[in-house]
Amino acid sequence: MTEIGRGPAEEETFFDAVGGEETFRRLVHRFYQGVAEDPLLRPMYPEEDLGPAEERFALFLMQYWGGPRTYSDRRGHPRLRMRHVPFRVDRAAHDAWLRHMRTALDEAELRPDLERQLWDYLTYAAASMINTLDDPA
Repeated sequence: MTEIGRGPAEEETFFDAVGGEETFRRLVHRFYQGVAEDPLLRPMYPEEDLGPAEERFALFLMQYWGGPRTYSDRRGHPRLRMRHVPFRVDRAAHDAWLRHMRTALDEAELRPDLERQLWDYLTYAAASMINTLDDPA
């Protein structure tokens, strides 16, 4: 009897390494708990309930990091900068966003190398969303 080979071992994705969907959903939920109470960021979410925004962000992060392609199946290409154009994203908004994300990431208790990789991406992404220069004093 011949055994059918599986081919080269599949490489573990970042998504799998951090704990998959459960980890990303916890991270994003904690992030939105901070956003819900933030006077600068909350107005950027026009929906009364933050649930839809939370779902979109969780799906985006999961797909970006190697999980299911549900985000693109539902919403198409992410077009992050375009989707943020209607909102004033200045340095203060950037800082507030990262502050809530830092809290969420700290509470996620990821392995240090994975935490650093995710944080590097999040800080890069936050900086790329800035679309309003601070007013000179």
